[in-house]
Amino acid sequence: MPVARRRLLAAPALLAALPSAKARAQAAPAEVARIIAPGGTLRVAINFGNPVLAQPDPAGGEPRGVSADLAKEAAKRLGLSYRFITYPAAGRVTDANREGAWDMCFLAIDPVRAQGIQFTAPYVVIEGTYLVTADSPLQRIEEFERPGLRIAVGRGSAYDLYLTRALPQAQLVRAPTSPDAVEWFRRDRLDAAAGVKQPLVAYARANPDTRVIPGRFMVIEQAVGIPQGREAAMPWLRAFIEEMKASGFVARSLATSGQSEAEVAPPAN
Repeated sequence: MPVARRRLLAAPALLAALPSAKARAQAAPAEVARIIAPGGTLRVAINFGNPVLAQPDPAGGEPRGVSADLAKEAAKRLGLSYRFITYPAAGRVTDANREGAWDMCFLAIDPVRAQGIQFTAPYVVIEGTYLVTADSPLQRIEEFERPGLRIAVGRGSAYDLYLTRALPQAQLVRAPTSPDAVEWFRRDRLDAAAGVKQPLVAYARANPDTRVIPGRFMVIEQAVGIPQGREAAMPWLRAFIEEMKASGFVARSLATSGQSEAEVAPPAN
């Protein structure tokens, strides 16, 4: 019997044996490790486009931040070696999934991405907002849905996907990465740049001729994802993330990487 067929037949029994999303993920069955990382090494996609979650090591070592910390802990629990694959933007991560390039990713939940990726509940929630020039007439989030308004976004980012649906009248100018979006906003005199609140606030603090619009246009739910087709591993992965939130692991990792302003997501329902 082909291997794929045997796994399909074994899936119901495996799902019954795995812990519920509320259980502690202290150990992983060997079969779960094989499902998540069929090549024997956990290939982890790290998105440097969101500095709240991942940061390059200045010394050239492994990526830093909560995404990297969670990946290493998951690999330890699974008894797997791991390898980080870094990307400059979230869109590059989703593109690489179509080529089978990674086994685990850390991205914001979005219905477009869910066509190829299975997500846990979020482990961190952050806000999306706008950066404008200090003298811009734009003052409130509600003012951005208007014809002709030009907003820079990182191509394939969570806020690109969301604003594509939410602002049909505005013009989204898609830069290769989220940092590029801010530069394009300045260079091309666009009306705004959309992005994660924390780096935009930091940019405005360093550039007084810009400011951040109060409030948010979306809550960005950051979660762990694995490629579609590996659903039998999801109960363990969901339980793992719930334990990491409840134990304080996520909060400590955020604080260690200088991102304590980010909010740990509430327990999953």
